[in-house]
Amino acid sequence: MSGAPRDDERLLVHAYLDGELDPAAAIALERRMADEPALAAERRRIEALRQLLHEQLPLDAPSPDLRRRVEASLGLRATVPKASWRAIAASVALGAFIGVGSTWALLQQQDSQGLADAIVASHIRGLMAAQATDVTSSDRHTVKPWFSGRIPQAPRVVDLSAANFPLVGGRIDVIERTPVPTLVYRRRQHVISLTAVPSEGRTTLRPRAVDGYNMLSWHESGVAYWATSDLNARELAEFATAFQSAP
Repeated sequence: MSGAPRDDERLLVHAYLDGELDPAAAIALERRMADEPALAAERRRIEALRQLLHEQLPLDAPSPDLRRRVEASLGLRATVPKASWRAIAASVALGAFIGVGSTWALLQQQDSQGLADAIVASHIRGLMAAQATDVTSSDRHTVKPWFSGRIPQAPRVVDLSAANFPLVGGRIDVIERTPVPTLVYRRRQHVISLTAVPSEGRTTLRPRAVDGYNMLSWHESGVAYWATSDLNARELAEFATAFQSAP
């Protein structure tokens, strides 16, 4: 490989350094980094950046004069009655509760984005592999049993050939160090990866684009389904609707 790494190759290096690649993919990437100077340089760049952030942005210990600074910021004096302090404590507790709720919502959003990034990385690895599936079959009665014994819970597998989304097969991806099932469908020359991640939530379609790939996610019976493809957003929505409405 000559020149700078492509975006999908950078994504693979990030996934490798985060420990998100399965052993076979990690070994394959290590061999590529040994043979391709651009990938090796990208790895060194990311490692150097992480080390710099660690050194330049250390965690600060809480200040011992926190109460004094809080009093000063609120315009209080040391002679404030205890009852007032109780009222202040109640206000601080309420503010903390609201703050925790906002922080939790933000963390949920960040976690969702991180999950989306990991699923796109797995989709790209599938496209780069010799074949995008571990089990290749258009028969759902073959694909679903294949997952049994390999992961705790097999996904719902449906035949969407009548909707022009034929089933290609399935594979096991490792998302955030957890093996999860991924079904593979096709629309013309476009590959659709449908990854099933255990989750709780409402049945809500959430369109988004990550690194040039369209994604839709929805919840169904305690499982979050993530559809990923370079297919256009309209047809990917048709796929999601067909899967959800299938018996």
